[in-house]
Amino acid sequence: MRTFSLLKGQPVFETKKGTRIGEVHDLCISSSGKVNGLLVKKGVLFKQFLFLDIQKVASFGCDGVMIEDAECLEKLNESPDYTLTHQHSLDGMMMLSRSGESLGMLKDVYFQEELGTIVGYEITDGFFSEITEGKQVIQSGEPLAIGKDAIIVDVKHT
Repeated sequence: MRTFSLLKGQPVFETKKGTRIGEVHDLCISSSGKVNGLLVKKGVLFKQFLFLDIQKVASFGCDGVMIEDAECLEKLNESPDYTLTHQHSLDGMMMLSRSGESLGMLKDVYFQEELGTIVGYEITDGFFSEITEGKQVIQSGEPLAIGKDAIIVDVKHT
């Protein structure tokens, strides 16, 4: 399990040839709240964004994401339902519990890499709140509901 902020910017390597393909740019999240892939940025001058299905990742290492073959990367024909920071961004969206309690704004997600399951949400109430209270993490056993105005989660009480 890791946060997206630790994964962002990591290089993507092809194990067949040992070449660097690109770097992780964002998460592709389905409307049911599951991570179904990574958005990989390829190129420096002429940037291209490609989709990498989470099931086609060979391993998530500390220093890079490994794939068997560059053929795993697909052109992004249509934009994903949601991303964390790119198009249809969830970053900064208001989070509410199913009981109607305001939890804060989404800042990062904790997810199980191999399964693509989001298991926690890092939220913020603003800069000063983070300094005084530190990071706030909400665990949720249920998939979230993403709406136009808010993200609804079933908060797991621990």
